[in-house]
Amino acid sequence: QVQLVESGGGLVQAGGALRLSCAASRDISSIFLMAWYRQAPGKQREFVARISSGGNTGYTDSAKGRFTASRDNAKNTMYLQMNGLKPEDTAVYYCQSIERGVVDWGQGTQVTVSS
Repeated sequence: QVQLVESGGGLVQAGGALRLSCAASRDISSIFLMAWYRQAPGKQREFVARISSGGNTGYTDSAKGRFTASRDNAKNTMYLQMNGLKPEDTAVYYCQSIERGVVDWGQGTQVTVSS
C-alpha cells in the first residue's frame, strides 16, 4: 500500500497552465502503473493520463497534446503538466497507483478554470 498526496491545483484562467504533483509515501520505481483521474461536479470519475514504470504514457483524447504525465522516481513523485486549460477541465484531480493488484488513491486537488 502507498499513501498518495496531490498538490498544485488552483484557479487559473482559460489558456493557462498548472502542474499537479502526486507525492508517494515510499519508493515508486516498482509501481507498475500510476495514473491521473478527474471528477467534475455531477459527473463520474474519468481517466485522464497514465504512466507506467517504464515511462510509457497514455492519455484520454481531450488531454492529448495539452497534458503531459511524468514521474520522478528519485523524488517518489508523479506529475501532470497541464497546458492550454479549458473551463471543461474544471474538476477534482486524483492520482492513482496500481501495484500487484492493489489500487491506491490520493485525496484529490481542485482545479478550476475560469472562462
